[in-house]
Amino acid sequence: MSSDSESVPALARAVALLQEKWALLVVARLMEGPSGFNELSRRVCGICPTMLSQRLSLLEDAGLVSKTIHSTMPPRTSYELTEAGKALKPVLDALETWAAGHLGPKAACPILDGNN
Repeated sequence: MSSDSESVPALARAVALLQEKWALLVVARLMEGPSGFNELSRRVCGICPTMLSQRLSLLEDAGLVSKTIHSTMPPRTSYELTEAGKALKPVLDALETWAAGHLGPKAACPILDGNN
């Protein structure tokens, strides 16, 4: 980690954004490719539609997700990662590797216990 004074605020901003409940799991699912809202809701097991909508808006505002409204009947919306969002892949890969090596399969996982 860099010791220059600008790295702490940058790290704090990243943690503040990504610590939001479900944010990293939404990003992880979008790493698999663009997704419609309903499909994404199914792929992020346990998230309610309101929370998914809030997280997608948050991630869109942060520049990690882009939203496309398709002119079909009925209108369809799809979400995909921007280049900034895709740049999180090594971070997610490292976190997954760490978890696999340091957290047992029975580790507590309150976010997946249905407590939206």
